[in-house]
Amino acid sequence: MAGGAPRIFVSHLAGVPVFDPAGDQVGRLRDLVAMLRVGRRPPRVLGLVVELATRRRIFLPMTRVTGVDSGQVITTGVLNVRRFEQRPTERLVFGELLDRRVTLAETGEEVTVLDLAVQQLPARREWEIDKVFVRKGRRAGAFRRAKGETLTVEWSGVTGFSLEEHGQGAENLLATFEQLRPADLANVLHHLSAKRRAEVAAALDDDRLADVLEELPEDDQIEILGKLKEERAADVLEAMDPDDAADLLSELPEGDKERLLSLMQPSEAADVRRLMSYEEHTAGGLMTTEPIVLRADATVADALARVRNQDLSPALAAQVYVCRPPDETPTGKYLGTVHFQRLLRDPPYTLVGSLVDDDLRPLDPDATLPVIAGFFATYDMVAAPVVDESGSLLGAVTVDDVLDHMLPDDWRETEFHLDEELGEGEETARHGG
Repeated sequence: MAGGAPRIFVSHLAGVPVFDPAGDQVGRLRDLVAMLRVGRRPPRVLGLVVELATRRRIFLPMTRVTGVDSGQVITTGVLNVRRFEQRPTERLVFGELLDRRVTLAETGEEVTVLDLAVQQLPARREWEIDKVFVRKGRRAGAFRRAKGETLTVEWSGVTGFSLEEHGQGAENLLATFEQLRPADLANVLHHLSAKRRAEVAAALDDDRLADVLEELPEDDQIEILGKLKEERAADVLEAMDPDDAADLLSELPEGDKERLLSLMQPSEAADVRRLMSYEEHTAGGLMTTEPIVLRADATVADALARVRNQDLSPALAAQVYVCRPPDETPTGKYLGTVHFQRLLRDPPYTLVGSLVDDDLRPLDPDATLPVIAGFFATYDMVAAPVVDESGSLLGAVTVDDVLDHMLPDDWRETEFHLDEELGEGEETARHGG
């Protein structure tokens, strides 16, 4: 369901088939997984519980859902078939939120939750529960027909769901952390006790924990990963950028490393193994294997659609790499780079093959950190392609990874309070004074 599309009531989703992009059914939807938030903010929908033909129930993140309409769910086709295990901060919509007694905030009247509506936020990949369909009057019993007026209200129009009302301290803490950037949450985790750090890490969803791990000092990364169940640890490693996962795995004992790699999806593990084959402080060791790759006959419109992906870092979204097939790294012959600004200057129908910048020589996978830094500084780059001797694109090095390896080892332990360092005039200017 795209942003701006009609909201969907969850009762219409119970038992609907779930398909892959080819139209093959992979299972049926059995529940939705949501995370409550502090105050009266609408809950986030984290994903779906899907029952496979084998009766195994798995978790499907909303980031892997491409469409919800006409009584069906369409996925990207990428499924993790490990059995679903509910986490402390997660709530099952069908199992825990429906048929619940809550209170209308305006009148104080008790009502029963009959249904909930979900909607995708405009221009984002996040989903929320934004409406509550309720019935006034007493709850219907086994031998008593339900009576009473029904109405639909905003999530904020009812009380009885929120974290504070149920005294769930750990959940409340986690919900407070939700608005923090990964780097800031990593700093908070670093200063928690080891016990509390493990509790918060265990409650974070895989994608969020992966983002936070990438920002933590090495010792904290190893400690947190070591306290997760091995299957969960493998899921989190899959959600990390391949280069960060490779760096983390390289610090583990050989037996632990191989065991976790064997639990990862084969394609994800292959990317990580490839990165681990390079020396740490080389272009091959620093690069990500997931840059934006397009064929020469793709259009500017195609390129901009890929650049808009909110999961991309600003550095990776700054340019696209034009290659011959195959489109995944290592690709066919690398043809050149098209920078984001160039994409904005040309008509949407223009072929990217006609816009490539092939003047700059790409980085060799064995290029050392000083060479890479000099390349970035000389040509004002935020990302650079890494190409092997056969002409295949292997990946891209981004400026954040270069800085990460050039700064002191303990730089992640420093808290940055930029506002405190602004001069009085700058502070006034920032606030329009």
